[in-house]
Amino acid sequence: MLVSANQPWKSTVPTLNLLQHCKTLNDVKQIHARLLTTGLIDDISLTTKLILKFCSSHHAPLVKFARYLFLSKYSNQTQETQLSDPYLWNAIAKSFSHGDDDPKQAVVIFSSMLSRGVLVDKYSFSLVLKACSRIGLLKEGMQIHGLLRKSEIGHDAFLQNSLLCLYLRCGCTGFARQLFDKMSRRDSVSYNLMIDGYAKCGMLNLAREAFDSMPKEEKNFISWNSIISGYLQSEDGLKVAWGLFEEMPKRDLVSWNLMIDGLVKFSRIENACDLFNKMPERDVISWATMIDGYAKLGNLRVARNLFDQVPVKDTVVCNAMMAGYVQNGHFSEALNLFHYVINADKLLFPDETTLSIVLSAIAQLGRIGEGVSVHCYIEEHGYAIEGKLGVALIDMYSKCGSIDNAMKVFEGLKEKNVDHWNAVLGGLAVHGLGELAFELFLEMERLLVKPDDITFIGLLNACGHAGLVKEGLMCFELMRRVHKVEPKLQHYGCMVDILGRAGYIEEARSFIQKMPIEPNDIVWRTLLSHCGNYKNCDIGQPVGEHLITQDTTDTTTSSGSYVLLSNMYAGFGMWDDVSRIRRVMRERKLKKIPGCSSVELEGVVHEFFATDKSHPQAGEVYFTLDRFCDSDVNCFRHGG
Repeated sequence: MLVSANQPWKSTVPTLNLLQHCKTLNDVKQIHARLLTTGLIDDISLTTKLILKFCSSHHAPLVKFARYLFLSKYSNQTQETQLSDPYLWNAIAKSFSHGDDDPKQAVVIFSSMLSRGVLVDKYSFSLVLKACSRIGLLKEGMQIHGLLRKSEIGHDAFLQNSLLCLYLRCGCTGFARQLFDKMSRRDSVSYNLMIDGYAKCGMLNLAREAFDSMPKEEKNFISWNSIISGYLQSEDGLKVAWGLFEEMPKRDLVSWNLMIDGLVKFSRIENACDLFNKMPERDVISWATMIDGYAKLGNLRVARNLFDQVPVKDTVVCNAMMAGYVQNGHFSEALNLFHYVINADKLLFPDETTLSIVLSAIAQLGRIGEGVSVHCYIEEHGYAIEGKLGVALIDMYSKCGSIDNAMKVFEGLKEKNVDHWNAVLGGLAVHGLGELAFELFLEMERLLVKPDDITFIGLLNACGHAGLVKEGLMCFELMRRVHKVEPKLQHYGCMVDILGRAGYIEEARSFIQKMPIEPNDIVWRTLLSHCGNYKNCDIGQPVGEHLITQDTTDTTTSSGSYVLLSNMYAGFGMWDDVSRIRRVMRERKLKKIPGCSSVELEGVVHEFFATDKSHPQAGEVYFTLDRFCDSDVNCFRHGG
């Protein structure tokens, strides 16, 4: 920082001129150092200007410095001239109530104003109610409501609407309705809040009642869109929503996008396409919704055609197309699209969703080299790994075979939520590290992290792969009795797998018979697989015959049950039954899906299917395998 020769050292002019260039923490430190060394830190006029400029900044270091200056220089002052004007207090309160870090501090600021005798005005109340609404502070909000009732401004329409917003966001529709009924003057905001609040709580009858009672001249786009959005939450309401959409005197872009999204959600893609073609204007949400709709129906050709037609592509549209590729198993295409995004000459910027999608694609491909590159990209560009990116990274490393890196990511997280624990438990399960998974679960309980149903799926899978029958049974009981998580079909399937893997075939069958919900073919197939492994034809035969008897589907049916039963019969030398099963498979045009292995070598992934010799180096591969086989045979013959 240089001071002009025309200005004295203690002049405020250089500092004021440099404020507009201040953005980073380093800039803030320089400003602070100058204030301290010149004594300008005690200049009330200068620090007030600095606080007001910085507290509304988009740069976090500046906002934090403004708060620091205020709390250290102003919040403890007792001069009546300072206390009578709430302007500076309100500015700091707004930085919390509208900021991303800690809205609750706005309540603390408001409380300090009251305790120090600072005048609180209409704006002060609106800011603290905004903070309470954002983070669901119902108790504090009700206390502020009580204070407002004693105040002259308690009947102000703006503040009454702020209270309505608080109660509705906290799910207290009854309190909101009482307040709404007592309001001396209701405006369009009041009605819209009630309509939207009722709709989001699924109380469509009351939402429609509020909408119908709203004066015609007060209805606006928000009113119509809120009630339409409410009906679009269920397929039964789709017809009513369509009728309201047709009835609208005017429609905005949100109206069109809402209706298209509703049609797509309930697989009415043709109707959505007709509406899309009639739109007077489109935005990226319109294009992304249609791309997502076709992708979810498996029609990637139309989805890609739409993507190519988007006039100006942004991250949202690219995410929709990438997600479509991943959903349909086209993982390489998703990866290619990601490379297009990051190489688009700064026209496109990947967000957390983009990175999560591409990590999911890499996990399925098993390309750990690509995964490491994306991880480096994340760290170089300063993305926060604490949220869903942390989950995606743990999952990617686990599925790519590097459980050590998955654990490093997990251990490096400052804040872990249940999704992070679930991801690492699932990874340990895949790698057969059941004992470590069980220890982590106990640590999870010690830290009071509440497990969910996915937690127990990962944990039970881990116990199954590691042969921990006792621990698996214990986890199942903990889930039901301690954590009050109702077991789903997947949990029962995991228990059948745990018992079956350990050879407890009779116990596994008994467990299925006692299930309170109807077992599906996957549960029975799990049992059948273990019957084959443990040569238990007495239980396996009726299970297998039951599975193929229940199968009445066409050629798209999985052939797994037939193959398992055929293999079991072959293991017992029951060749007539093997022929019968294979004949049924031929009649139903069912084919066994060949197994596939993949290996990444020097950045190239090579895939090998069972009995497939199409790989250019297939001859060398089979020659090497034959040498291994011969070596094993010789080793066996010589007692090795």
